[in-house]
Amino acid sequence: MPRNSRFIFFGTPEFAAVILEKLIKDGFVPAAVVCNPDRPVGRKKIVAPPPVKTKIMNYEARIREQIKIFQPENLPAIHDALFMLQPDFFIVAAYAKIIPKEMLKIPRLGAIGVHPSLLPKYRGPSPIQAALLGGDEKSGVTLFLMDEKADHGPVLARRELNYEARIANYESLMRKLAELGADLLIEALPDIENKIKNARPQDESQATYTKKFKTEDGFVDFNDLKKALRGENGAAESVWRKIRALNPEPGVFTVAEKNGQEKRIKLLSAALENGRLKPTAVQPGGKKPLVDLAAIRQYINQYININA
Repeated sequence: MPRNSRFIFFGTPEFAAVILEKLIKDGFVPAAVVCNPDRPVGRKKIVAPPPVKTKIMNYEARIREQIKIFQPENLPAIHDALFMLQPDFFIVAAYAKIIPKEMLKIPRLGAIGVHPSLLPKYRGPSPIQAALLGGDEKSGVTLFLMDEKADHGPVLARRELNYEARIANYESLMRKLAELGADLLIEALPDIENKIKNARPQDESQATYTKKFKTEDGFVDFNDLKKALRGENGAAESVWRKIRALNPEPGVFTVAEKNGQEKRIKLLSAALENGRLKPTAVQPGGKKPLVDLAAIRQYINQYININA
């Protein structure tokens, strides 16, 4: 399929932005992009565009003006506008909304999903976090033909990624998988019609599912943190995985008590040394993050003698 094929790209976060950038760099420029509306972000709740829109707006006019941007709250509202574009296919990467069955019929060849796992493992919204929480040493990306069920359709192509599980965190693994997904798309698109004809159904007996993580999923009981810091009962491994998987969103935190007062502490990053958890960045409630190791140790020792 030539690079002037008409397609529409669906995606919102950084994972999608990385893929879109590599596609455009290789000459695959979408006719339109569908992403979430601008939202308030940060502590000051300043309204900002999502990463995919920001990426497009930073291009020179020659590219930027080729791409229509849609940011609907409800997808059916843009059904007719997308239909009028007469796309050959959709590419969907971390869009996070269910695309109605009727809209999946708009493109001539269907919708190609880009999922950061080796489907059918880790279907759903949080495959990267699930891989890190599970201590997996291998992940990957799957291209599949979308249907009305989440991450369910037949597989077009997939590629494994072996990564250093002992040092990977969400952001580094997300970027590696996004780049891998873009590379796989660039290889597959010139022969996409043939790949669609030869797509293979997923093995339903091997399907596993992920959930959308909430704030409470990032909570670490302070007693468990004590054990992790002291290297007791193998507690460090599970806490360490959680820190790597759930930062920056929804975030990992504990609640310590001193002089009858509770203090919320964000656990931003950590290392694992000789079975002990070694925090490398923490943020006391309402204050700036601490990244100096000596300062972190002094701060934590207010609540617990790590060497005790």
